[in-house]
Amino acid sequence: MLSALGDVVHALPVVSAIKRHAPATHLTWIIQPGPAELVRGHPAVDEILVFERRSGWRGYAALHRTLRERPFDLVVDLQPYFKAGLVTWMARAPLKLGLDRTRARDLNWLFTTHRIPTRPFGHIQDQFLEFLTVLGVPHAEVEWGLRPGAEERAEARALVADVREPLVGLVVAASKPPKNWPPERNAVLATRIRDELGGRCVLLGSASPTERAAADAIVAGTDAAPVDALGCGLRVTVGLIEACDVVVSPDTGPFHIAVAMNVPAVGLYGYTNPKRFGPYGRFGDLLVDAFGDPGEEYSARERYRPGRMGRIGVDAVLAKVKLALERYAGGPPWRRVRAPA
Repeated sequence: MLSALGDVVHALPVVSAIKRHAPATHLTWIIQPGPAELVRGHPAVDEILVFERRSGWRGYAALHRTLRERPFDLVVDLQPYFKAGLVTWMARAPLKLGLDRTRARDLNWLFTTHRIPTRPFGHIQDQFLEFLTVLGVPHAEVEWGLRPGAEERAEARALVADVREPLVGLVVAASKPPKNWPPERNAVLATRIRDELGGRCVLLGSASPTERAAADAIVAGTDAAPVDALGCGLRVTVGLIEACDVVVSPDTGPFHIAVAMNVPAVGLYGYTNPKRFGPYGRFGDLLVDAFGDPGEEYSARERYRPGRMGRIGVDAVLAKVKLALERYAGGPPWRRVRAPA
């Protein structure tokens, strides 16, 4: 699993289950630099090999040299794309397990020796768990094992040390623009969270130009003084998510991190199919679904429907934030006061 932060989160229960079932297993994860920060230090991962995909053919060549000296017993290719197939081909192993031909893309199935059985499209988490079934690894318990370290937690808490109100994390943007909710609506949401729910927001994201522009628009559009925590690093962002009473996010990595850490997460879904990419196992009651039309019964097969994020109104999101604070945080927010960090 090389990239896509949300998919990396979905891969964590696979490695956790393998390690729980066979503790002596030495597990090496081949991954790109950004999501590697999330995996680093995970108790089930013994070793990380960083694949510098952005270096082009030089990145492939460097990884090839490394893998040439590293025989494995088994390679598990969770990703359906050609780049993952090439890495699978490079790895020396008698067994290479990948997706079936129906769900693999870019001819990825050509690079594996064995494939999981063909099944209808479903949630991506269930798809990953199918690999465990083929391997004979029990997975009745889905465990992500995701948490910040002590220093990361302390740094995150310091960023919101002056917040005594319920803390609402706003993930300002995803890497794919069609997934994004308009920043001016996030600004209105921040104001109404303060005025109607007595809460305060913290802006979550990286320092990419897209996210920086979205955060600037939110700050300019509200006088609710949201804490701007962009660019603090992925691991500290994990600590901030842990510190939140609720997180509001489109379908992107931090949303799935929140779900994995059991932090109430309001998912804004219009572009991506929530039956395939939505919250797994919890917080379905907090989902705002603009992907489907009213009364529509849709399947998990369809991936994207462009142009639907604008259908999500502030009222609907605010109602879900209020529900999260009441249902999961111990009572109505106006009766709660946050403990000192």
